[in-house]
Amino acid sequence: MKEFIWPVRVYIEDTDAGDIVYYVNYLKFMERARTEYLRALGYDKNFIFNLDMMFVVASAHVDYLAPAMLDDELTVVTTPIKVARSYIEMQQDVYRNDTLLCRGHLKIACVDRTMKPKGMPQNMRQTFADL
Repeated sequence: MKEFIWPVRVYIEDTDAGDIVYYVNYLKFMERARTEYLRALGYDKNFIFNLDMMFVVASAHVDYLAPAMLDDELTVVTTPIKVARSYIEMQQDVYRNDTLLCRGHLKIACVDRTMKPKGMPQNMRQTFADL
C-alpha cells in the first residue's frame, strides 16, 4: 500500500529539559501525519464529521529506537497495512534523514459520535485498499 510522507520540525515545546523529544510527542507527530494523510485523500474533518463518524486510536504499539533533538527535521511515513469495515491499521515511522527513530503500529477505529463502531463508507475503504 502507498505511503504518505509528512515533514515535522522539532520545536522546544516538543522536548524535555535535555532538548530530547519527549516520548509522547512522537504520537502527536503521528497524529498530525494521519490527519494530513486523510486530508490529502479528500477526507478532511468536515467530510468525516458530516458522515457522523470519527477516527479514534484503538491501540498503539510504539518502539523508540533513537532520540530526536531540538530543531531536528523529521519525516513521518504513514502506511496503511490493513483495511477493515470499521478500522484501519497503520504503520507510522519517524525518521531523521535515513535513521529510523520511532516505529508505531496503530489501529484506528471508525466510530460514531456516541463512540460505537461504525463502518466506513465503501468508497473510503476502497480508497485505502487501492493504495
